[in-house]
Amino acid sequence: MKPAFFVGAAAAATLAWVRRRHLEPPLLVGLAIIAIGSAVYGTGLIHPPDLEQLLEDLGERLGKWTYLVVGLLAFLETGAFVGLLAPGETAIMVGGLVAGQGRIDIVTLIAIVWTAAIAGDVTSFFIGRKLGRDFLVKHGPRVQITPARLEQVEGFFERHGGKAVLIGRFVGLVRAVAPFLAGSSGMSLKRFLPYDVIGAGIWAATFSILGYVFWQSFDQLVSAAKQGAFALGTTITVIVGVVVAYRWLKVEANRARLRAFVHEQERRPVVGPVVRLAVRAWHRVRGPVRFLWDRVTPGQLGLELTTLLAITVVGVFNLVGPLLTLGDDRALVAGDARSFEIAENLRRAWLDDAAMIVSDVGQLAVTGTLLVVVALVLLARRRVVDAVVLLSGMAATVLVVNVVKDAQERARPLGALVDTGDSFAYPSGHAAYGVAFVAIAVAVSRALPGVVSRAALVAVSVVLAAAVALSRVYLRAHYLSDVLGGVGTALACFGLCGMVGLVVAFVRQNGRTP
Repeated sequence: MKPAFFVGAAAAATLAWVRRRHLEPPLLVGLAIIAIGSAVYGTGLIHPPDLEQLLEDLGERLGKWTYLVVGLLAFLETGAFVGLLAPGETAIMVGGLVAGQGRIDIVTLIAIVWTAAIAGDVTSFFIGRKLGRDFLVKHGPRVQITPARLEQVEGFFERHGGKAVLIGRFVGLVRAVAPFLAGSSGMSLKRFLPYDVIGAGIWAATFSILGYVFWQSFDQLVSAAKQGAFALGTTITVIVGVVVAYRWLKVEANRARLRAFVHEQERRPVVGPVVRLAVRAWHRVRGPVRFLWDRVTPGQLGLELTTLLAITVVGVFNLVGPLLTLGDDRALVAGDARSFEIAENLRRAWLDDAAMIVSDVGQLAVTGTLLVVVALVLLARRRVVDAVVLLSGMAATVLVVNVVKDAQERARPLGALVDTGDSFAYPSGHAAYGVAFVAIAVAVSRALPGVVSRAALVAVSVVLAAAVALSRVYLRAHYLSDVLGGVGTALACFGLCGMVGLVVAFVRQNGRTP
């Protein structure tokens, strides 16, 4: 028995019955088929073929042809709306699985999937541009897409189209139709393409690498990926719902209507007791709910403080966690050996050279100099708190890195491709100092005008910090656990200093308020 499918069947049947006078016959028939099919499948009497197992077996037999099959599926998902029927993540991870087995090259796979996904999105975009608006104006009323609603969609893509394209790449149903809607709503190609290239690249790399790394436990990986995609979709839905409700309740007239509605329900004989009980419960939890709301919304000591606290906790966990399992000088932590195996499979002469350059960027002399320059600029602009947070966070990071290194005395991995001197391995100084790029980007981004420019700057800094950290593993200068410990050290130090700075700024600001 599958209860979720019975719920879906009931929802489809209810929708068909309630809207029976307004929907076209084909839609009613489609809803009836969905309701019946969901109910039958929910009984467990029908067992469709395991698509994931079929794809896995197919990938193992295709060998080099996997490039073509996976690339074609990545194209068709949006180019022909195949994503409405089957999510593309599974096919991409199958390609990564085949690469993990050594049959194909992971870098080539990512490049092909990335290119194919962009091509599919652009194809769907131009289909929407060519067919979309006239098609929606002509046939939209049959599915309740009125001209007014179409104008709302066009306005949404005008204001938030880039973010919808970028985030929608990771939400199955949205990914299949977002390029078409972007084209039909009049979004320009020069605005659509940058977001699409970034989103498709992250998507292709993420799921290809997941299949590549976890190919020996592919079934668990697919299950986790599906749950993650569902969680992301649910989170986006909840956030949108909360934002819409908040904006609606900000209007006094709407709050008055809600109060009148509640009072009216309280007088009803059947639902009145339940409503009164709910009102009393709300008055009891209103204080804690208000406190929680203040902690997760911007302003005062809200979302910013909560975010910094979460960063600090994650950093402490990453720093302390490996210390609990490290034993002798070269004891391995989970992931250390596998990360070196992956590095050896990826090894190329040009990657060696690139990794050495990236690794040098993470030196204290580079990151420290840049941070001091930015801090001086911030001081000149009278952003004293931001400058002090950067300087104190960096000083704390350097101190903790060296203290833990001397206390742990973990030996370096054998066979390093760069000179590591006589310093100890845990935690990685390069990985820790690379996080300074993110701290600098956050401080600088506060002066930028738009949300997109801020997010882009921070995203670039995160990629750079991650590249510095991973280059140390690739060059066998550190174990993966060393890198995680270094990143955790910097997150904890910068996060803690950021919290102190935020509280100080808040107190100073309130002190000036009459």
